[in-house]
Amino acid sequence: MKYLNKQFVRWDDLDAMGHVNNAKYLTFAQEARFLWATEEFSGAMQETSLIGMVVARAEIDFIAPINEGGKFVDVEITVGKIGTSSFDMLFTISDAGKVLAKVKTVQVAVNVETMKSRPLTDKERQFLNIYLESN
Repeated sequence: MKYLNKQFVRWDDLDAMGHVNNAKYLTFAQEARFLWATEEFSGAMQETSLIGMVVARAEIDFIAPINEGGKFVDVEITVGKIGTSSFDMLFTISDAGKVLAKVKTVQVAVNVETMKSRPLTDKERQFLNIYLESN
């Protein structure tokens, strides 16, 4: 299963080179992840939330530039590898079916009281498996 979100490209996202600045791609992923976390994950979990997760790593493959603002791009989310206390989130940013960038983040579950990593619960794993890239 995939989660699809639309992110608005603002005119001020463009840099002096006339294309969306590289840092903005992480913002598109972050905003889509937040909506996924609040709309899908938190509702399914009820007692836990991805708010108790942190980004431990982020990487971006830039495929084609976004050369204009004032429009929406699609951000598709799937889940990659699921570990003991972390999982990969995979984002495909596209426009009219043309892939513009691929973003990967590693999310780590954190105990909000100790601020240390914690194992993913069985319920969290079950939910994440719904979004596994191979599904």
